[in-house]
Amino acid sequence: MAFSSWRGVVGMINPTMRPGVTEEVCRLLPEGIGLIPLFLNIRRGTEDEFHTMMPHYEKLVAVLAEEKCDLIHPHGAPPFMVLGRKGEAKIVAAWERKYKVPIMSVAQNHVNALHVLKAKSFVGATYFPKQLNGIFAKYFCDAGFQVRGMEGIDVPFNEVQNLSGEQVYAHIKKSFLKAKGADAIYMLGSGWRTLNIIETLEQDLQVPVVHPVPARVWEIQKRLHVRQPVKGFGHLLAALP
Repeated sequence: MAFSSWRGVVGMINPTMRPGVTEEVCRLLPEGIGLIPLFLNIRRGTEDEFHTMMPHYEKLVAVLAEEKCDLIHPHGAPPFMVLGRKGEAKIVAAWERKYKVPIMSVAQNHVNALHVLKAKSFVGATYFPKQLNGIFAKYFCDAGFQVRGMEGIDVPFNEVQNLSGEQVYAHIKKSFLKAKGADAIYMLGSGWRTLNIIETLEQDLQVPVVHPVPARVWEIQKRLHVRQPVKGFGHLLAALP
C-alpha cells in the first residue's frame, strides 16, 4: 500500500520501543508532511548491541522504500556513530544506491545542524557511559569539530525517559561552564524528554542548542523543500537557517 501526503512522506525508523520521540516529531512537523514510523527494539544501549543493528535497520529501510517514501530517516545516533564517520557514510550511500531513496542518518543530521549554526566547538551531553562518549566525541572530531566535553548522565538505559528536564538542564549547564568558550550545546539521544529546556538553555548560556528532535525536523523540512518555522524549541527550528 502506498501512502501520500501533499508536502511529502518521511519514513522514520525508531531504534527502541520507547514512546515519546515519534509524538514529538509529529508535534513539530508542519501540516502536510506524512510520517511512517517503524520500530526496532534496542534494549541494552551497549556498544556490542549497537554493532549488531545495521542488518535490522536495513530490513526496515527496504520496507519504507517499498512504500515510496520521499525520505527515509533511520534514527538512533549511537548505532551509526560506532561505525565511525566513514563507515556510516559508506553504509548510507550503499542504501541510497540500492533503494533509490534519500536517506538521512541522525549523526549526519547533527553534523549538518552544527555546521549551519556555524559552530566550531561544542559541549555534548548524553546518557551513555564514558567509553561510548569517547567514540561519539571522535566521530565529531573526525567531522572537524572541537569537542570541549562529552559528558554522560549516569542513568540506566531503560530509565532515561524518567529524567526530568531540570536534571538534564543542570547537567548541561555544569558541563558547559566547566568547558568555557564553546560555540554550541549538543544533546545526543532521543530517549530523554527535554524539548522544554532548549529555549532556557539558549537564553541562559547564549549559545544555540542542537537537540535531536528539532534538528531532524529542521532537516526534514530542508530536504522536502518546506519552510515553516516553529518557535519555542530553539534557534535552529525558529530561524530555519
